[in-house]
Amino acid sequence: MSSTFGRTRWRRFTAMLLGGLAATAGLVLLTGKGVLAASFSISGMPFTVTSPKLHGYGFAQYAEMDHMAPGSPNEGDTGGQVLVIVSAIRDAELDGLCQSIALGGINLKITAGSPADKVTADTLVVDSDVITANATFKTIDIGQDAGTLDRVPGKKGAIGVFGQQAEEVTLTNLRQNNYATTAATFHLPNLRMAFTSDGC
Repeated sequence: MSSTFGRTRWRRFTAMLLGGLAATAGLVLLTGKGVLAASFSISGMPFTVTSPKLHGYGFAQYAEMDHMAPGSPNEGDTGGQVLVIVSAIRDAELDGLCQSIALGGINLKITAGSPADKVTADTLVVDSDVITANATFKTIDIGQDAGTLDRVPGKKGAIGVFGQQAEEVTLTNLRQNNYATTAATFHLPNLRMAFTSDGC
């Protein structure tokens, strides 16, 4: 009886890699054109987003449950649900953007913008389970019912859920672990997408 070790199942690896590439590239391109709806089934594959600085007017934040498509191979023991922090910004500017997703030993990495040529977005909505940054808010309301938020038109949570909103927000050294991003418009100057050994 003999066993073979160290063999890579290239068809399976390629299918997973291309599936992740298609999903991530499609998300970036479709959100850039404002095609995606406000709600959709998430893939369940988290991705990292970083930016040296984000500044925005009109900010709202609340908790929500994201759902994967029925039968998703990524549901694990979550039941296909992920509790996320929804952060919505009416008008956002970023001094550069990096997004990466781990795909079995390699990363699909997307970069765009700079302090001189900013990434901009209208009605930017990000679903995260971890956010770190240095934050400054102007005219902030903390503990407001999420169902009554009105700083970002059309973006509010369920009645009875904890929420907060502000007139203006500045986040530096921003890092997010995200499950979804949508925007009405998303301008990404000098967009670059490539497979790399390192993520963001």
